[in-house]
Amino acid sequence: MDLQDQLKNVFPDHKFSENTSFVHKKATISHTQTTPLLCKYEKRNGRSTTIIEGFEKIKKEEIKLIAKSIKQKFSVGGSVKGYSIIIQGNIRNDIMNFLLLMGYKVKRVGG
Repeated sequence: MDLQDQLKNVFPDHKFSENTSFVHKKATISHTQTTPLLCKYEKRNGRSTTIIEGFEKIKKEEIKLIAKSIKQKFSVGGSVKGYSIIIQGNIRNDIMNFLLLMGYKVKRVGG
């Protein structure tokens, strides 16, 4: 008995939609990026940070949406300063894969 059957037993009158799987909402960004984004790893005050730079021809609101989706997806903290995104922790590979799925070109900088 899977979770769907258990929910039907608990809530018999509820009508389930066809697509009940969890789908992470991506930020809908229309980008015209010609150069790749730079994904760096730095240590700041002894703590590891991942910095994403190189956004061009994009509004700050859209950068904030991208940062919000990264923070929600990987359950980390972070901020937007200027035209760069600063994420807590060294999750550079995961962020790079996520940005590739969003349609951005990403280049790894540093060790």
